[in-house]
Amino acid sequence: MKQQIHRILFSIGILLAFASCEKLGPQAPAENELLDGPITGLTFQEQSLFLQGDVAFNNQIFTAETGLGPLFVGNSCGGCHAGDGKGHPFITFTRFGQVDSTGNKFLTLGGPQLQHKAIPGYEPEQIPMGATYTNLLAPAVTGLGYLDAVSDADLIALSDPLDRDGNGISGRPHWNFIPDYVTPRPNSISRNGKYITRFGKKGATYDLLHQTAGAYNQDMGVTSEYEKIDPFSLLPQDPEVSTQDLNNVVAYLKMLKSPIPRYKDDPEVIAGKFLFEEVQCATCHTPKMTTAFSNVNSLSYKEFYPYTDLLLHDMGSALDDGYTEGYAATAEWKTPALWGLGLSKESQGGTYHLMHDGRATSIEQAILMHGGESEKSKESYLLLTQKERIQLLLFLESL
Repeated sequence: MKQQIHRILFSIGILLAFASCEKLGPQAPAENELLDGPITGLTFQEQSLFLQGDVAFNNQIFTAETGLGPLFVGNSCGGCHAGDGKGHPFITFTRFGQVDSTGNKFLTLGGPQLQHKAIPGYEPEQIPMGATYTNLLAPAVTGLGYLDAVSDADLIALSDPLDRDGNGISGRPHWNFIPDYVTPRPNSISRNGKYITRFGKKGATYDLLHQTAGAYNQDMGVTSEYEKIDPFSLLPQDPEVSTQDLNNVVAYLKMLKSPIPRYKDDPEVIAGKFLFEEVQCATCHTPKMTTAFSNVNSLSYKEFYPYTDLLLHDMGSALDDGYTEGYAATAEWKTPALWGLGLSKESQGGTYHLMHDGRATSIEQAILMHGGESEKSKESYLLLTQKERIQLLLFLESL
């Protein structure tokens, strides 16, 4: 009888200990404080692909023995996209060798990507004499499946290349050639053999397969069934990443959830949202989009709020690095999505690093660097009262 009582008391003690640990231990972050995680409504098979892609994206670290290099920028996907967020200036991607739409003139000298690291026995690349270049930070990768599923027709409807409405904004789609291994979306529109591309800082990449295969090849020096040319030797090479792993990463990126806004009911945030539209920031950073058909059912025909139009805009001479990709002008940049902006610094060491190269260390600093088509919006922002500026910035931090 005594032994039974002791067992009961011991069990109660264990339960109390667990209960106290839950109270004393750190609480898990709220869902709207995290960028990673899958979209809702995935099938069992899609969840399995997502988890396999998660492992390949975040845990697969390449070495010289498993295909890294010999020249490279990073040795894993997650190393440049910590927590699926924006990159840090400590890891900068440098592109060089193209000044206009006639193509890259330095492909035989390492272009377009500078591989500034090397395995033992090799020398890192240097930017060739006379080559223009730009430095780029890795973007956040959340919500990409939604952006991938927007129809070409919707992007054309958002564009106004001739500024017919006279508002000074002349965004245009990036019409570019795509590699043979890419299968156009069912809703794609082609013009003279070109398709609308939408990923990358210049919007020069077609879809997530194109983006992922290029990243393995140019960022890690890893060949695949899709990108077979070794960037160092410029010769075909057996795949160094399996097609299954690469496709799993594509699935992972496609099925990552979109960032969840915070503080939506805060009166200051609500006022800031109104001001964001009043100063015409929403003209390029389009708040709402709708997806078309996607082979992931949970992404089909969904309304979402990315704050981008996925179009190219002239951002003025201050942001013109003299380098481009595809058929974008050197001063043109694709409108970046603003969702998740307030969480950016969590993956950037606690400080904002914004614009294409991280030169802005605050949201306000980034606004003040806008020029070209966004000059009027910047001037309107400067005319706001101090309180109104704070409200607008609070809204942006809530995204």
